[in-house]
Amino acid sequence: MKRLLSGIKPSGDLNIGGYGGALRQYVKLQHEYDSYFFVPDLHAVTVYQDPKELHQRSRDIAALYIASGIDPDKATIFLQSQVPEHAQLGWLLETQAHFGELKRMTQFKEKSAGQDTVSSALFTYPVLMAADVLLYQATHVPVGDDQKQHLELTRDLADRFNNRYGRTFTMPEPIIQDIGSRIMGLDDPSKKMSKSNPNKNSCVHMMDTPEDIRKKFSKAVTDSDGQVRYDWEQKPAVSNLIEMYSVFSEEEIPVIEKRYEGQGYGTFKKELAEVVIDKLQPIQEKFRRIVNSAELDLILSDGAKRASEIAGPTLLAAKKAMGFVTF
Repeated sequence: MKRLLSGIKPSGDLNIGGYGGALRQYVKLQHEYDSYFFVPDLHAVTVYQDPKELHQRSRDIAALYIASGIDPDKATIFLQSQVPEHAQLGWLLETQAHFGELKRMTQFKEKSAGQDTVSSALFTYPVLMAADVLLYQATHVPVGDDQKQHLELTRDLADRFNNRYGRTFTMPEPIIQDIGSRIMGLDDPSKKMSKSNPNKNSCVHMMDTPEDIRKKFSKAVTDSDGQVRYDWEQKPAVSNLIEMYSVFSEEEIPVIEKRYEGQGYGTFKKELAEVVIDKLQPIQEKFRRIVNSAELDLILSDGAKRASEIAGPTLLAAKKAMGFVTF
């Protein structure tokens, strides 16, 4: 069976962009792939994290996986830091990565811009991302527009290692979804929806109250055209809202356009808010039930063991290929 790996970093409160770009996709893909969904907590600490917040947010992401519909009996759910093979293979692959190709990573440039000091881990973490994927011999990886460069590096490192030491790693292929892969801010459709935006109304969080969601969508920017029409080039703000509607209603975009033809933006934004609320409320209820439960502890513990059963042999094969003494 084809194998898939992906994860959401626990570095802040998850917004609906994370649902559209990841969680919704995970729920569907778990039925088509041998799926591994992890919480990349080692990646989170490339910048400082308050220990208590990191602890809770790691649980939060794992709980949202389950609350959104990922079945732990079908897919493997685990914390990256509980599977030590990630860090070990990450180091081995750092010996294969070139300084120049890491320096070209767009996300490093963006995150380090204007900073007086930058962690060396922020520079090298794309290699750890490659190790995450290659460790499980993943055949497929869901990626958004901002992650394509990292998967390209992963493929380059796998190819370089295989050519130098013999075939060890599977070459992963991207899965790119058309709708929901990049949900933009409610205040600016040119920027990805982000928790770091100082405008609190720009971002709808997964755990927002219905009142907050209605308020935020009522203030979402549109345009002066008045037509609910999907056209990213001419109508980016409205197209962003239509895409959210499609993600949360599971309806095709032409159906949505036809429904709101001639109605203006007021009704459309009100009903979009209700569509999002209807989807989020059962997720929020299940999240609250399991987030700090012994049930979640058991799922994560079992997931780490299952992950190690796949990761261990891959790490051993890589070490043998490089000439390390193994027993």
